[in-house]
Amino acid sequence: MANSSLVLIILTLFILSASAQVLVSIDCGASGSYTDENSIAWIGDDDLIQNGESKVVQSGNALSDDHVMSTLRVFSTRKKNCYTILASKGGQVLVRASFNYGNYDKKSSPPSFDLHFDGNLWATVKTSSEGLVYYEAIYVVKGDSISVCVAQTNPNQLPFLSAIEVRSLGSHMYSHVDAAYALFLRSRTAYGANGTIRYSDDAYDRIWNPAVIGSGLNMVTSDALFIDVNVEDEPPQAVMQNAITASTASQSIALGTNFPTEKVPIYITMYFSEVTELGSTQKRAFQFRINNKPDSDTIVPPYGKVTELYVSNMTASSNTSFSLVPTADSTLPPLINAMEVFTVSDQLADGTDSKDVEGLAAFQNQFDTLQDWGGDPCLPSPYSWDWINCSADATPRVTALYLSSFDLSGPTPDFSSMDALEIIDLHNNSFNGAIPDFLGNLPSLKELNLADNKFSGPVPSSLSKNNKLKLVVSGNPDLCVTGKSCTQTTAGDSTPVAGGGKKKSSKLPVILGTSIPGFFVFWGIVGLVAVLHHRRKSAAIAAHGSGGTPHGGATNTNMADKIGQAVMNEIKVNIQEQVTSEISDYVHQTVQNDQQDGRNA
Repeated sequence: MANSSLVLIILTLFILSASAQVLVSIDCGASGSYTDENSIAWIGDDDLIQNGESKVVQSGNALSDDHVMSTLRVFSTRKKNCYTILASKGGQVLVRASFNYGNYDKKSSPPSFDLHFDGNLWATVKTSSEGLVYYEAIYVVKGDSISVCVAQTNPNQLPFLSAIEVRSLGSHMYSHVDAAYALFLRSRTAYGANGTIRYSDDAYDRIWNPAVIGSGLNMVTSDALFIDVNVEDEPPQAVMQNAITASTASQSIALGTNFPTEKVPIYITMYFSEVTELGSTQKRAFQFRINNKPDSDTIVPPYGKVTELYVSNMTASSNTSFSLVPTADSTLPPLINAMEVFTVSDQLADGTDSKDVEGLAAFQNQFDTLQDWGGDPCLPSPYSWDWINCSADATPRVTALYLSSFDLSGPTPDFSSMDALEIIDLHNNSFNGAIPDFLGNLPSLKELNLADNKFSGPVPSSLSKNNKLKLVVSGNPDLCVTGKSCTQTTAGDSTPVAGGGKKKSSKLPVILGTSIPGFFVFWGIVGLVAVLHHRRKSAAIAAHGSGGTPHGGATNTNMADKIGQAVMNEIKVNIQEQVTSEISDYVHQTVQNDQQDGRNA
C-alpha cells in the first residue's frame, strides 16, 4: 500500500489563518496598474525588466479582450531572461506563469521553450494557437527572492511570458511533501462546478476548473448552509458545495489524473463532503484504489465538514488507474467534490555558492547595465549568465568573469569573495583608480586582463611577481608597470605578461624618448653657433672694408668660435655618454630577463 492517509481535522484543531497575502500579479508587456474582474490588482512590467520587447496579441484572438492576456513580453537575446520578485525566506508560495501566444508575430507558429524558477528546471512550455496555457509550482522559498525565467531552446522559437502570479500559502498546507521538493500542478478540479473558481472565493487564488462529466456520473449540490473547510489544505467553500456521484450504489468512479506516459513521483489531494443529511438507513462508504488495489481506509464523507485524503511517496503514469469503489455495505454511490494532482520535482537546487552571489551583486550594485541579469547566476545548467562561466558542482562556483567591452566605468568593486575565479577579463572598459590588492590573493586565478582601462598607480607585487599568472595591463596610461621605475605604459607598449616569459616590457621606447630630443637639441645648438659665427664674420668683413681696424673684430670672432666649439663638444660628449649609458642599461636588463626566463623554463 502506498503511503496515503485519511486526514480528519476536527474543529478544535488550531489552524493558521485561511486568508493569504496576494504578493504580486505581473501583466507582462503592459504598463501601468489596474484591478481585474476578480478584484486582483495587476502591475505592468515596464519597471521590472529592461530586456525583451512588449507585444500585443492579434485582435480576434480568443483572449484578445482579456486585459491580462492581451499583451506579452518576448525575448530575442541572452541565454535566459528572468523576473525577480521579493519573498520571505522559508515561506511557502504558489507561483503561476501564463502564456498566451495569440499569434502576436502573425506567423501562426506557437513556440516551445524552457521555464525555470529559482535556478531549477520547471517545465518545457508548449504554447498553443488555441489559447492560454499556464504552469503552477508550489514550494518553500530558500532565499529572499523568487525568480521566474524563460530560456530559448529551439532556433527561431522565441520565449515569452504573458503573466506571472505569486501567492503566499500557509505553512501547514501541502505539508506531506519534503520542503526540499516542489509540487508541479497537473490538474485542479472542482467536480460539479459550473465554472472556474478562484480568488476571491479561494483566498489563496488557486484556480479550480470544472470537470467534464462523463456518462454514468451525476452532478449534485450540497444543501448544507455552511461547510467547515478547516482541513490542512483549506479548499474553498465554493468548491465543496458541489460534487459528482456515480449513478448507482454499486458503480465506481474512475479519476483522471493527466499524468505523463513515463512514471513520475506524484502527489494527490482529494476532498470529500456529504451533500445531504443521510437517514438512519442510508450509508455512503467507499475506498480509494490504485490499480484496483485498496489504498485507503473506508471513506465516509461528513456532512457540513470536509475529509481530505492525500497520496504521496509513489510513482505513477498515464497507465496507472485511480478509482473510488463502494464498500459492500454502502447504500449510496461514491462521491467526490474536488481533487488536486501534482508531480514532484527533483530535489531543489541550493543555488550558486553564496560567496559568488555576493561578488556578482557587488558588480550589479555598482553598474546599472548589469542589473538586468536575474535568476540564479549558474543554474540550471547550461543557462548561466552570459558573462560568467561556472563549475559543474552541485553548488556551482563562478570560475570566470567576461566583462570585456561592457562600457563599465569607475572603481573596481570588491568581489574578493569570489575565490574560485580562474579567469577575469575586464579589458576595454573605463575602470579607474588603483588595481585592487585582493586580485593577488585569489588562489585559483590564472588569467587577468585589465588592458585598455584607466587604472593608475603601481601594479601590486602580488600580481606582477606571480609566475603562474598571465597578466595583461597595457593601455592604461597612468599605470606604473614596475614599482622601481614607475614607468608609464601606453597603448603602444608591448604587453607585460607576469611570469609567462612570452612577452617582455621593452625599455627601448623610453631610450628613444630621451635620446631623440637630445639629438635635436644638439643640432639646434650647432645651428645656432653657426649662425652666430656667420653673422660675426660678416660684420668683421664689413668693418675692414670701411677702413676700420679689423684686429679687434677678428679677435672677437675667434673667441666666439672657440666658445661655441667648446659648448658643442661638451654637449656632444654628454649626449653620447647618456645614450651609451641607457643602451648599456637596456642590454643589461634584457640579458637578465633572458636568464630569468631560462631559469623559469
